[in-house]
Amino acid sequence: MGGECRMKAWVLHDVNDLRLEEVPVPEPAGKEVLVKVKAAGICGSDIPRIYRTGAHAHPLIPGHEFSGEVVEAGAGVDKSLLGRRVGIFPLIPCRSCSFCRKKQYELCRNYSYLGSRRDGGFGKYAAVPVWNLIALPDKASYEEAAMLEPMAVAVHAMRRVRINGEDRAAVCGLGTIGLLLVMFLREAGVKNLFVVGNKDSQRRAAERIGLSQDQYCDTRDPELGRRLLDCTGGLGADVFFECVGKNETYDLAVESLATGGRLVAVGNPASDMLLSKDRYWKILRSQLTVTGTWNSSFTHEPGDDWRYVLDRLSEGKIAPAELISHRVSLEDLRRGLEIMRDKTEDYEKVMGVMEVSGDDR
Repeated sequence: MGGECRMKAWVLHDVNDLRLEEVPVPEPAGKEVLVKVKAAGICGSDIPRIYRTGAHAHPLIPGHEFSGEVVEAGAGVDKSLLGRRVGIFPLIPCRSCSFCRKKQYELCRNYSYLGSRRDGGFGKYAAVPVWNLIALPDKASYEEAAMLEPMAVAVHAMRRVRINGEDRAAVCGLGTIGLLLVMFLREAGVKNLFVVGNKDSQRRAAERIGLSQDQYCDTRDPELGRRLLDCTGGLGADVFFECVGKNETYDLAVESLATGGRLVAVGNPASDMLLSKDRYWKILRSQLTVTGTWNSSFTHEPGDDWRYVLDRLSEGKIAPAELISHRVSLEDLRRGLEIMRDKTEDYEKVMGVMEVSGDDR
């Protein structure tokens, strides 16, 4: 196939300059394969990348949440990979820095990245390093596989703290990551779980994945802080996942934590994050632990975040497709991006369905 053939792809030429074009099909280099993209999710980070900040290099095909079928192998690549259904870890580590040598690839300081630093999945085909592939179990659909990356991000956040079934946990921010985090916390046996959203559609989504009305708190409630404390018997949350990245919700997280509690900063910051003196005192006097979380662990070993997710998908313990609110074709992908940019419709996960065959497996 390679460069002699052409394909449709969305190409970002500059900030707010995204075009559907005919471009050469990428030729897989050594240690790479060509993946026929079957499904590609739109991530919240794609919106500023496309419309406000641009990517690290232009022109670029965005899209880092995708899955597909291996259709061509580069030089020296095992041909047994042909026809394999795969999910894709988008971060390409240098494999030589101090973090990579410890297999903490998510902390690599010299990485590349599919969809932001090199071409990704918003096209018919994508060239992907063999190292970044993960074979899919028969029970996982391509759409579910395109959600492996956000699922692994949610799991990584959960595993950053030692949480158990008796802990009082709160999740603030019910976008895709927040809702997936709720799914995995419930699957892990966390019973005392409370969530904070800001839309009626988020309340309905929380109820749909198993939470009661009593477990939902709304940021529009002027008594939100008191309501959260009431939910935890006046003690506060043992663990608070802040999945928004705004000053108000970060303050809420600190305010709502129990003595000795743990705050997990998950949401990308929307602006400068400022910490008031009172909140700083709370961190000191209540001996709170604040931890960041970034990306997910992908080590090709049984204990990493991606295999944690795949195990639960295979066993039917997680149903991420329930969160797909919109499905759009490759040609109609711009509509999905604009729904997320302009918030003209309520959405949870917007999925680009590039090619459907049979039952999507």
